[in-house]
Amino acid sequence: MSCHAAGVPSPEGNPQAMRAILSRHMIKKRSLTDKCKSKRGRGLKKQVFEPYMTVEDVSHVNLRKENNPLFCFQYDKWDIFLEGVEARNRALNGDIVVVELLPQEQWKVITYDHLSQNSKSLKYERQWSSERTVAVSHKAKISHCNIAFHVMKAGKPQEGSSTPQTNEKTLQKTAKVVYIVEKKHSRAVTGSLKFFPDKPFALFSPVDHRVPRINVPLSDCPEDFNIRPEVYANTLFICRITDWTADNAFAQGRLAKTLGQAGEIEPETEGILTEHSVDFSDFTPEVLECLPQPRPWCIPPEELEKRKDLRRDCIFTIDPATARDLDDALSCKLLPDGNFEVGVHIADVSYFVKENTALDEAASQRATSVYLVQQVVPMLPRLLCEELCSLNPDFDRLTFSVIWKLTPEGKILSEWFGRSVIRSCAKLSYDHAQSMIEAPEKLFSPNELQLDNPEHPIDEIHEAVLRLHSIAQNLRRQRISTGTLKLDQVKLSFNINKESMMPNSCSVYEYKDSNRLVEEFMLLANIATAHHIHRKFPDLALLRRHPPPKTKMMEELKEMCSQLGIDIDLSSPGALQESLNNLTGKDEYSAARKAVLTHLCSRPMQMALYFCSGVLKNEQLFKHYALNIPLYTHFTSPIRRYADIIVHRLLASSLSMCLKNGPKAMEKQALHCNNKKMLAKRVWELSSELFFGLLVRESGPLDSAAMVMRVLDQSFDVLVIKYGVQKRVYCKATKSLQSFRYHQVGKKSELTLVWLPENQDGPPFEQVISIFSLVEVQLTSEGSPLKYTALLKRPQTNGA
Repeated sequence: MSCHAAGVPSPEGNPQAMRAILSRHMIKKRSLTDKCKSKRGRGLKKQVFEPYMTVEDVSHVNLRKENNPLFCFQYDKWDIFLEGVEARNRALNGDIVVVELLPQEQWKVITYDHLSQNSKSLKYERQWSSERTVAVSHKAKISHCNIAFHVMKAGKPQEGSSTPQTNEKTLQKTAKVVYIVEKKHSRAVTGSLKFFPDKPFALFSPVDHRVPRINVPLSDCPEDFNIRPEVYANTLFICRITDWTADNAFAQGRLAKTLGQAGEIEPETEGILTEHSVDFSDFTPEVLECLPQPRPWCIPPEELEKRKDLRRDCIFTIDPATARDLDDALSCKLLPDGNFEVGVHIADVSYFVKENTALDEAASQRATSVYLVQQVVPMLPRLLCEELCSLNPDFDRLTFSVIWKLTPEGKILSEWFGRSVIRSCAKLSYDHAQSMIEAPEKLFSPNELQLDNPEHPIDEIHEAVLRLHSIAQNLRRQRISTGTLKLDQVKLSFNINKESMMPNSCSVYEYKDSNRLVEEFMLLANIATAHHIHRKFPDLALLRRHPPPKTKMMEELKEMCSQLGIDIDLSSPGALQESLNNLTGKDEYSAARKAVLTHLCSRPMQMALYFCSGVLKNEQLFKHYALNIPLYTHFTSPIRRYADIIVHRLLASSLSMCLKNGPKAMEKQALHCNNKKMLAKRVWELSSELFFGLLVRESGPLDSAAMVMRVLDQSFDVLVIKYGVQKRVYCKATKSLQSFRYHQVGKKSELTLVWLPENQDGPPFEQVISIFSLVEVQLTSEGSPLKYTALLKRPQTNGA
């Protein structure tokens, strides 16, 4: 959900007018409530939710006034608590909403030991990420904490949290949704059907427990559903919510599609894509008509004449071994003066995707390619993303190039932007490039690198890789010295059976020097491009900013680390990075400790966002916090990101071509790209969870050491070291546990587990669980097809 007023006029209003509108709103609510009370005996349903304000009322309230009880708020400046489904008032995750602040006497009093309260009551837990700006009451479950609220720029910007504090207690502002501006949630959900013999409808239960149950007409169900409902007990369906009235706890909906058996890859994947509004349909004939003709297509001679011809240069790509959309290539030549000519060459997708065409509209709407474990949903037709725009070796390809003259230390002496044509001589995988870096003296054969008669000798390619690696190391040292931050999140890599498409195994993806080599030059190109387009178009540049972390949460993190004996400097991105580097150590569990610390430090971080420079007036807000630079953009992946195509058009316009769109249109596209990027990220996460759940089901139970990340009153979260996944361990589900007790000192939480004796004569023994504790867990598949639990294994007595 978001608090926003997009599409709703918000004129400056006076206090009397605002009070009158709010008064009218309250009278309407009281009137409706009174009618319901007086007529309830005549068969009217009980009012479950409050009625929404009208669009007229919202339009005339000045939502930008900070002291209004009815308001929108700026990114993470206020932390608002919506307690229960009634307060959310039929709004779903991602919706743009208006909330009404409740009176102060209804605010929550939060204390640091709130988690030790009665476990049967609903817990209040603050679940944070770059996308979560409002805390929501829900049962403690780490895999279901994604209720998110995007927010608009409104109200007076403030530093830190506006949550009032009283000594050791915190007053948490509470609110309720009074209006839905835009239903961003797709209203399409995956789930199962339940039959009731005495009802004219079936009950649809979504897999996502944040979505209400839905009444579905029996006419939508399979023909024999009412006769043999048990046949469909394990069947996944897609249902679309059509209505949700104020007098019903359940929504109304229509079945859209039968997906197949729950727990199978294709039905589960289709459900994930549909729920997250990913268009995975075939491109329409109108879109395909925009593709170049005839085929096979060749670059027109007149186009070659306009471009810098780099086809004789030693240019190559470095990508994952399975990549098919190769949109960036590199080159490096030694100059007579000892400096280097280094080039980053990016597929010129904007040449093929012309503005205001059906192809452009389709790419704009998709906004990004969506990656899953076993497939890619492309932003562009495959003819473009895998052939004409992909920088495949031994083919002439149109590119946009940034070429620098660099010293061996990475100092920029000159810079050139322009359209070019290249002919890649080699497609290197990260592993190939890594082998070259690790064996600088080795003479590689074409077979070792899976190259077929490259136009440039292997030694020349090898030497270019080594030079790029050396320069990249210097560039990296320079960036680190200026104070940058990189919070690497664990990413799973799956080994898939090509016939069954089932996972054989998985491991944590290892980031190597070859990855860092490519990263440094992509960063350099993006930074250079950002400065270029902002200099040329100060009011129209599409840039990417990363807001600083939430101040209040950073303060809480520092206090918690202090109590754990961890000295961490949060004063700047560089200071935080240095703290993490100094704290990890060299023992076998160093990587796990760093992953846990990285997770803790990631929680206060905000999401990086595209924006139009002409809409955000304060240039201080342009900054990219993690990179610690004033300007940044995306230029290097136009095959899979529409934002990069826009940047390419800006570059082309800076080279004497015209611009067609203004700041408002640019900002609208930026917001759409932000939304699609967030959804694509979530789709990847869910796809990874799907395949890992399948792995546990097919190959489990799986045993692993784990490190504690967070301690609650009856459970604790762990990082499963072997697989890099996070999971919650419940004390009550632990076998052989006699009892457990929770206690907290300041922000440091501990659980003391009392284990039954291993034999009748032995005494019970205790195990203390706190952050960074090492435990052994077993991942076991549940009854549900893809759900699995983490069970705590009994420790060795001598290690208790």
